[in-house]
Amino acid sequence: MKLVIQIPCFNEEESLPVTLSELPEHIDGIDEIEILVIDDGSTDKTVEKAKSFGVKNFVRFSTNKGLAKAFVAGLNKALEMGADIIVNTDADNQYCASDIGKLIEPIINNRADITIGSRPVSKIKHFSPLKKFLQKLGSSVMRLLSSTDVKDAPSGFRAFSRNAAIQLNIFDNYSYTLETIIQAKAKGLNIECVDIGVNPELRKSRLFKNMFVYIARSIFTMLRMFIVYRPFRFFAICGAILMLFGLVLSIRFIYFFLIGDGKGHIQSLIFASVFLLSGVQTGLIAVLAELISINRKLLEDIQKRIKSDGLQKNSYDLK
Repeated sequence: MKLVIQIPCFNEEESLPVTLSELPEHIDGIDEIEILVIDDGSTDKTVEKAKSFGVKNFVRFSTNKGLAKAFVAGLNKALEMGADIIVNTDADNQYCASDIGKLIEPIINNRADITIGSRPVSKIKHFSPLKKFLQKLGSSVMRLLSSTDVKDAPSGFRAFSRNAAIQLNIFDNYSYTLETIIQAKAKGLNIECVDIGVNPELRKSRLFKNMFVYIARSIFTMLRMFIVYRPFRFFAICGAILMLFGLVLSIRFIYFFLIGDGKGHIQSLIFASVFLLSGVQTGLIAVLAELISINRKLLEDIQKRIKSDGLQKNSYDLK
């Protein structure tokens, strides 16, 4: 069984050597371990540092594309390399590399398709109280939206089976952490969380400029993915709320009409009609969105078969 450890990098010449030096050379149940560095348009000596540690596999962008693009490029390259399991870790050595064996154990034993490393967020010293609160709140919202038991939704320390990596499609240009959770659940992939340790901070996070930008982007991502993968539920809820407002206003008008004061409350009847009509239209959108969703699932199934056949052909060519 082959494990590929992918590391997205952007100007990590100082932290990458620390990360590489702590990666395991042997893991029980794994026959071969290879390192893959995704150079996301670095302008420093990141690649040279990686080569000095014996790294032979690279994906290189001429300009910075962002974490999501680097992550996807890494998955595709790792699959081409024949990976049975792919581990994604950060170049800043945030996660304890010694926990990689623990991270991939559920996949080796066929209990999970994706595993997510759960950090002890409340105990991380360099996290502010506000960041700890928002991390826990975001994970709680993600559990609700995705119907999963994910403890640490923003964690980038993850392992993917070959089957899971083939099926994932990342639409967001910002990050992949939240999107892959909702997508995996929608595709019937099993997710398991594993408690991991973290290392002292080597540098500040570069993923977002400030906490408010991160919150706004995360909310947008969760909402968009919920609409994409739970369209009927989303529009049905919206339609039900509109219908409820219309029903309440209708009852209000009927009440005043029965007591002989209907003329003075004609506005309630107008607004009730608007809300009820909007609710019916939103319900029809829910049905159409579900039909589109079914079509998307069929296209994704075709895509999976094409990718699987292509990768299988490449493996034969390599032999």
